[in-house]
Amino acid sequence: ARIIANTTQAHFIAINAVLAGVKDIRAAIATAQERRGMFGQKTILFVDEVHRFNKAQQDALLPHVENGVVILIGATTENPYFEVNKALVSRSRIFQLTTLTEQDLRRIAQMALTDRERGYGRLDVRIDDDALDHLVNVANGDARAVLNALELAVETTPPDDEGVIVVDLTVAEESIQRRAVLYDKEGDVHFDTISAFIKSLRGSDPDAALYWLAKMVYAGEDPRFIFRRMLIFAGEDVGLADPNAINVVNSCAQAFDRVGLPEGRFHLAEACLYLATAPKSNATLGFFDALRTVEEEPEGDVPTHLRDASCDREGFGHGEGYLYPHAYRGHWVAQQYLPDILQGKTFYSPSDQGYEASIAAQVARRREAQLAAMMEGVYTPTLEILTFTGSGVDSQSDRWLQRTISNAGERLGALRDRIIASARIQRHHLVLDLHAASGLLTWEALRRAPEGTVYTLARNAQDAEALQQMAANLAELRRPIILVGKLEQAPQLLAAQAPGVLFDAIVGRNALILEPDKAACAQSLTQLLRPGAHLVLAETIPRHTQRLYRLIDARTLGSALADRLIEAEEAIYADASDAMTNWDAVDLEETFAAAGLEVAVQVERERTEVRVTHSMLDRWFTVHANGRPGYSQRLGEQMAVEEITQVESLFRKQLLNQVILWESRICYLAARKS
Repeated sequence: ARIIANTTQAHFIAINAVLAGVKDIRAAIATAQERRGMFGQKTILFVDEVHRFNKAQQDALLPHVENGVVILIGATTENPYFEVNKALVSRSRIFQLTTLTEQDLRRIAQMALTDRERGYGRLDVRIDDDALDHLVNVANGDARAVLNALELAVETTPPDDEGVIVVDLTVAEESIQRRAVLYDKEGDVHFDTISAFIKSLRGSDPDAALYWLAKMVYAGEDPRFIFRRMLIFAGEDVGLADPNAINVVNSCAQAFDRVGLPEGRFHLAEACLYLATAPKSNATLGFFDALRTVEEEPEGDVPTHLRDASCDREGFGHGEGYLYPHAYRGHWVAQQYLPDILQGKTFYSPSDQGYEASIAAQVARRREAQLAAMMEGVYTPTLEILTFTGSGVDSQSDRWLQRTISNAGERLGALRDRIIASARIQRHHLVLDLHAASGLLTWEALRRAPEGTVYTLARNAQDAEALQQMAANLAELRRPIILVGKLEQAPQLLAAQAPGVLFDAIVGRNALILEPDKAACAQSLTQLLRPGAHLVLAETIPRHTQRLYRLIDARTLGSALADRLIEAEEAIYADASDAMTNWDAVDLEETFAAAGLEVAVQVERERTEVRVTHSMLDRWFTVHANGRPGYSQRLGEQMAVEEITQVESLFRKQLLNQVILWESRICYLAARKS
């Protein structure tokens, strides 16, 4: 600032913001106005540590800077954008002074030794090269440190017999013993250094992390502040990739409190190295996604079965239907935990690091089983084959209650595991899922064949879009190839996507149940298998689904009407023209054997608890304009309207809100191409 003033022949006034007040500012301004009025001379006002001025003092300068009474040059060790009045900053040009190079420091030292007016040029001083190297190195780019050390060395070293003051390495080491470090525990350097430390930990660079830790400790940073940041890091950046990380850091912090400095530096280093070398995961940030959802989404009610059952259980049914997870295999059961409006929302995504990698598959499998139960519901051909229309007409709460009672998620998970295990999928295999639906088989196939490719057939655009959204979380090379169309179109769809492709495994769940020509499907699927490949299907057999007349005491209708009811309902499953009911497990086995496969079939009976609701009864006894005929429509082929009305009345009287056992049979078909 003095150089600028001398060069421009401006008057120079210097004040220190630590010592000066508004009175000093006004005096400086008055002097500047006087010189401007009398001599037309500009005034440069230099304010050292300008950030120490409060807002009122800085505001007092502003009008005089604007009208040109003074040219303000301020110096600060803080970030002026944070510490100086924005109006002053906007009218200023900011220059950042950086540390000097070693060459600069050598020149400064030589100038101090040779300058006769401002240095030691009048004395005979000789400084050894290694002594000068030490001064320059320890000064760390600070000219004042070099000059102070040089002054101390010259002033405290007596001349020898020849009158020469010799500054050797020993003298230099005594003159400057500690490296100068630019560090302010409340300034930019403080935040920059801790930022570098945290980013080094996040980048798993133990060397850099130790360096920045050492710099902070050397500069006098509070170790408790460092431990606090490492505790935050253990939760934010390590998380469940290494759940023990927070225990290690917390133990080190407690040990430091007992030991203190200097030995406590071992515990700082231990915590630092543990975090730097630990696997990383920021999956805990999912909490903030949930928090944002709470802020932005409509508030969702606590599901009835999760509410406190100690009060309002009898009046409002609170807690009714809750399944105690410890009572189930694996201490887990699929049931609703999120509010209705948030079903399917995902907040936690396990990483592929450390401990999280070991639980990621389990979390995904449980989530997929719950998702399959939610998307496909219990009113599928598996459960209510005779009235299934494909439309979800139940209320969402009814569907969740049915899934909770029937334990749909666990059953679907077990079915998935059985199909995939029978398919013997290897890491490099090509796999085809014949009926994607919610992706229950698709996602497990992807886990089993990480080096292969999985094709999945979605029956409609809605299912395909849902699969694409879920697959978006996977790496591009790990995503399934999604085809959209009917099973009979699969060969053409595959030919367009990957001509000549042959699969190592084909899997499906209820893929053939609605197909009219199962023999043609078997032939086309066989042609898609390479030699030695496996085809595994799980098909519900509609012919053996639950008979509704067995759920009631039909004899209360009278023997004649009861007999007609039984005959009419059995006729539904004896219809040779109905592709859904005109086949059995033996037919399926013979069909695939005729296609040239080695076939093994196993039929299992399932009994599932189901709650009979108003909507279920309505579907049974409502005429359906589209889709398959309803139960009452099929009965009407052999019974009068008045008789069906009597049957409906009995059903509603005996079954409404009752939990029944629904029987079904599943055919597991495992085939191999020789």
